[in-house]
Parts: sequence; C-alpha cells; structure tokens
Amino acid sequence: MPYAIEQRVDPDVSAQQITLTSLESQYFDHLIPAIEDAGTGGKGQQLLQSLAHFSIQREVEIESICSTNRQGFASASSQLLLVSEQSRSLMADIHALSRSTQTSTETLAREKKVLVESRAVRQNIDEASEALRDCLEVLRLANQVYDLLGRKSHYSALRALDELQDVHLLKITKYKIADTIQNSIPDTKKLIADAVMADLNTWLFRIRETSQLLGEVAFFHVEQRRARHKDRAEKLMSLGHFKLNSAVESVADEDEEFDILDNEILQIDFTPLFECMHIHDALGQREKFKVDYASTRRQQKDLLMPSSITLVDPEGSSLSGLLEGIAGFAIIEKSTMSKARGFRSLADVEELWDSMCQTAIALVSTALPEVTNAELLLKIKGIIALFIQTMTSYDYPVQMLDTFLLTLFDKYAELLKRRFSDDFQEIVSTDDYMPMPIHKSDEYDKVVNVSWYTPEKPRQELRFPCILPFSQMYPLCCIDIRNFLNQFYFFSDDHFQHLNVIDDTLKASLDELLCGKVCQSLVDRLSTQYLGQIVQILINLEHFEIACQELEHLLIAARSNASASGVVVLKATEDFRNSKKTAEKRIFELVNSKIDDLIGTAEYDWMASTLETEPSNYMQTLTRYLSNIMNTVLLGLPTEIKELIYFDALSHAATMILSLPLSPDVKCINPNGVAALAQDVHYLTEFVGTLNNPILRENLDELRQTVSLMQAENSDEFYDVATRNKKYGRVDAMNGPTLLEKLTSAVHTPAKPDKLTALSSRFGMKT
Repeated sequence: MPYAIEQRVDPDVSAQQITLTSLESQYFDHLIPAIEDAGTGGKGQQLLQSLAHFSIQREVEIESICSTNRQGFASASSQLLLVSEQSRSLMADIHALSRSTQTSTETLAREKKVLVESRAVRQNIDEASEALRDCLEVLRLANQVYDLLGRKSHYSALRALDELQDVHLLKITKYKIADTIQNSIPDTKKLIADAVMADLNTWLFRIRETSQLLGEVAFFHVEQRRARHKDRAEKLMSLGHFKLNSAVESVADEDEEFDILDNEILQIDFTPLFECMHIHDALGQREKFKVDYASTRRQQKDLLMPSSITLVDPEGSSLSGLLEGIAGFAIIEKSTMSKARGFRSLADVEELWDSMCQTAIALVSTALPEVTNAELLLKIKGIIALFIQTMTSYDYPVQMLDTFLLTLFDKYAELLKRRFSDDFQEIVSTDDYMPMPIHKSDEYDKVVNVSWYTPEKPRQELRFPCILPFSQMYPLCCIDIRNFLNQFYFFSDDHFQHLNVIDDTLKASLDELLCGKVCQSLVDRLSTQYLGQIVQILINLEHFEIACQELEHLLIAARSNASASGVVVLKATEDFRNSKKTAEKRIFELVNSKIDDLIGTAEYDWMASTLETEPSNYMQTLTRYLSNIMNTVLLGLPTEIKELIYFDALSHAATMILSLPLSPDVKCINPNGVAALAQDVHYLTEFVGTLNNPILRENLDELRQTVSLMQAENSDEFYDVATRNKKYGRVDAMNGPTLLEKLTSAVHTPAKPDKLTALSSRFGMKT
C-alpha cells in the first residue's frame, strides 16, 4: 500500500508568517508547526537564519524610522530593546526547542527508518504468505483433480484442471512449481481422457451384453401393440384396414407410453457417453473421439454376429437371440443419434444396420435348407416379421428384409406343396373308388360342410344311411385344399408386403397340385378294365370340376391384395373338364368293346331253311347288358352323360350289326336270314323305345331302313332317287346295292347235319 506524501513549508515562508502574526495565540500556532517542520526536515538552521535575517531587516527599518522621529525612536528603541530581550529569550527558547525538535526528529527518523524496514519485511512476509497460499491452492487443486478422478468425476476433474491452468497457475508463474505443474497438465488431461474412455468402454461392454435383453423388451412391447391393435380392430372394423406402425395405429396407441430405455426391466443411462463427449469436446478431440467410437461400435457389431445359427430348435431361440441382439444394438444407435445430435451420422448408423441385416440374412439362408417343416418355417417368418415391425417403429429401412421374406415364402410354398402333394397322392392311391356311404346325419353334415357339393334333396328329406355320388377321396381332397388355402394365407399374417405374390403363387400351386397329383392320377387309373371304377373316376372328375369353379370364386374373395381385380381362372378347371371327356371316351371304349364281344357271338344263318321265331341270344344279352349297366354301374352318372353313353353305344351297336351282312364272308342272304336280322332289329328298337328318348331311336334309323330295304318286294325303288330319299334316306348309297346283290330267294331243305362237322366248324377246326 503506498504511503501519503507529507507537504513541507519553506522556512522563509514560515518565518514571515510567524513575524506577521499579531495575536500571541496565533503566533504560537505558527511557530510550533514551523519548528516541527524545520526539525523534521533538517532545516532548523535555515529557520534560524530566516528569523535572524528578518530581525535585521526589522532593525534597519526601525533605525530608519528613528532617525526621522527620535522621540518616537527612543521610545521605540526601548521597546525594541525589550523586544530584543524577548527575542533573545525567545531565540533561546527556539534554540532549545530546536534542539529538542532536532533530537525528537532524529529519534523519529530512526523510528521511521525502523518502521519502513519493518514495513518492507512485513510486505515481504505478506508476499511470501500470499505466494505460499497461491502455491498451496494450486497444489490443492492439483490434488483435487486426482481425487475427482478417483471418484469417477471426470468432467469435474477436467474443469478443475482448466481452472488450475487458466486462473490459479498464472499467480505463481514466477515460481518453479508452476512450470512443474504446467508440464504435468497434458499428462493429466491424457489421464482423464484414458479414464473416461475406460468408463465408456465398460459402458459399451455393458450395453452390448444387454442388447439382446433390450431387443427382447422391444419385441414384447411390439407384441403388446399388436394385441391392442387387434382388440381395437375387433371393436371398430374400420381400424382393421390400418397396419401396425401406420399413422392411424400410432395415434390410437399414443396413450400407451413406454420408454424402451427406462422401464421396469432395464434402465440404460447414457451419462458415461455424454461425459466422454464433453471431455473430448473440452480437449478439442471431438472428431477423433467420433472416429474411435464408430470404430468401437463396428467391432461390437462384429462380435454380436455369430458364425452360424440353427433354425430347427423348437423354441427358435437361436434366431430370436440373433434378431433381438441386432434390434437392441440398432435401438442404442438410434437413441444415441437422438440424444447426442451430430455425434452419430445417419450414414454410419444405416451402414451398421445394413451390414447386420446382410449378415443375418446370410446366416438364415445358410441354415434354411435344414428346415423341412412348413409350420416351423411359418414360426421363423413370424419372428422375422416381429423384428421388421419393431425396427420399422424406429424408422430403420426394412426393404432388404421384406425382400428376404419372399425367399422364405418360396420355401414355405414349396414345403406346403410337397406335404400336400404326398397327402393327395396317398388319398388317390388308397381310395376304393366306390360311392361314399353315409351312416349318420352328423357325418353327412361334416362331408357337406367341407366339400363343394350341392345335394339333390333337402337334408330333412334324406334317410340314413345314404349314398353320396362321389367316393371318399373327394371330401378328403376338399379338406386338404381348404387347409392348403388357409395355411398359404397364414404367411400374410402380421407382416408381408408382397400380397399379390401370395395370390399368384397360391393359384399356381393349386393348379400344380390339382392337375399333377389329383387329375393326372385319376386319368392314369382310367387304364383299368373295371367299368365301375372308371365311372366313379368320371363322377369324381365331375365334382372336382365343380370344386375348381367354386375355388375360383373363393380365390377372388380371399385375395390378400384388396386392390387386385379381374377373374381368377384355374388351369385345373379345364384339365378336369378335358379329363372328363377322356373318362367318357374310356367308358365308350369299354362299353363298345363289350358290345363288340356280344355282337361277335351272333350266329346268323343267312341261308336258313326255317324262320326264327325268337330274337337271337346275343341281342337279348346285349339289351340286358345295356339295361343293367345303366341301372347299376352308370346309375350315378349325370343324365346327360348316361344319354350320351347310350347314344354312342346304340350307334356303335347298330354299326356293328349292320356290318354282319356286309361281311365279305357272307355271299348270299335268303329271306329267312333277313327275317332273323329284322326280328333282332325290331327287338332292339323296342328296347330303345322303353328308354323314352326319341333321339336314341334315330341311331337305329339306318339299320331299320337297311333291313326294310332288304325285305322290300320291289328293290328297284332304292334306285329311284325320290323314293329312296323318302323310304331309305338313311341307307348308305354303297351298302344298299351291296346287300341287294347278296339277296336270294333260294331256301334249301336242311339236311341232317353231321355233329362232328358242326362242332368242328363252330370251333374253327379243320376237317
């Protein structure tokens, strides 16, 4: 602290002030300070000289005055002497006072010198104390930095270190300790950075270990959202058109607050990361820290992904664990982006996400061949769909995963086709190909409910047991078809973006199964010689055609993609329709073959000597056969098919009967032979008449007109075009003349035949 400067008065001025004072009290008031000033300043002698000089001046003035006024002068002299005496006395007092003042002044000067020296020492002590306090404060702060590090208060330690460097250390820069501490600050900052990075690595390890749990909690939360959305959709149908994570669903579910990072199951605190960021910001190493952190997260991502997984574990824990770990890792990344803006770039986070998705898809693809069960694959798809919906809620792109679901769907469709193909094959191969007997009403209801079948009679009119037209394979196949449809659409539950693929693949798969495994198997069985089995196959084909038509309408109604339009046409419908024709042809073949066999037994004696009174045995057998198969084997066929079979059979029979007299082996035909043929044709015509179908009678027109021509009295009418068109219009223009040429009127008397000759001729033996 600076001392105040003492103002000292010049001795000449002091002497003048003393002598000019008129009052005695004022005289001493001026005298004493002047003496003190002179004594203190070492100017006592100068003050005396000033006073003596002033005295001489006064004496001169007095003498001058006295010379002009003696009397006054004498008086003045007396006074002057008195004054002089007083002055001398005063001078003595002044000298005494001066000496006393001088002594006091010297003492005062010595004391002041001691005081000044004491003040200097005290100032040095104060400065030393202040310096010591500053050094101690610096040391305290330095120790506090390490104490804070020990208590994991890294940011506080860094702030204390900055305060030490920027404030307290500047006060002791002239001391060596300052240099020592200043040199140690970089190492201390590195120590703080290493310590906070160690804590961050511990935190990173901890969140990596809890990533799967975090993903599991996220999955559980999404499953709860699914359930709530389903409940709301059941109460309000319009909400069913909106999917999970849609804007409408999000608004409807906004009352259900859930913090994925802070809940009853787990709590994730980002403080270590924030502290590390603050410290690296303060150290000016933010960019380096960002690079190091990104590198660490990439390494953790690699550690998170296993080398292989299995998809055949019953609980699906291997796949669930993988996807839960990925979900937890990705959620941490998104949370870091939102909580520490600018620290993690979107490009880095999505690069990690894409890498994890690619690895997960590769792992699942590698393990996929071991999955041979459609239900297991459906469960795998459900886990992946839950993963997709969970990550969609965190705004992660899932196109790659959506595309992979197509691969899973192809596998799923293939497994379903393989399983149902085996089922269809077994059903077709084990069927008895007999009309299905129904013994109870509940059994009837079950069959009608699962089959595409419209009963001819109302249920209340039925009497049990009853017979259904199709065999047991038809309802069993209908059950499998319905299950096949349902299981196909199971894949679209929860999440599947490619709904049109399901519709297209289902249609193609149905065609493949129905055409390849059902229709073709039935067609292959048409090679049998058992007419009843072929008829049952035809009936089954008829019902399968109806079922395919119903399936086409069902596929339109069940389309996954509501925006799809247009009709659905199954190739199987046409295949079953064409196979029906094949079965009909096969029936024609067998019936005609039997007709050929029966007509082949005909034994007309074209040159008979007697007239036959009864129809031929083959004709009676032929009509009985046609009647029997229509009322037994072919009874279950639709009326139009039965009529078609009748039409073809009669047409074929008429052709074969007509071929008998046209045979080159027949050289001549007498009236008895023609009569026998006419009697058989008449018998056949009467049989056809009992069928109450005029169209069937037309098949016999050519045969009847040909026989009439052979019996005509005037055969020349045939050569008259007008008459021929009127009476013999259906007779073939070539066959008519041929038969007419064979006619003869000769009738031979029968000779007694040789039994052996007759026997040998009948069996084609040579005589």
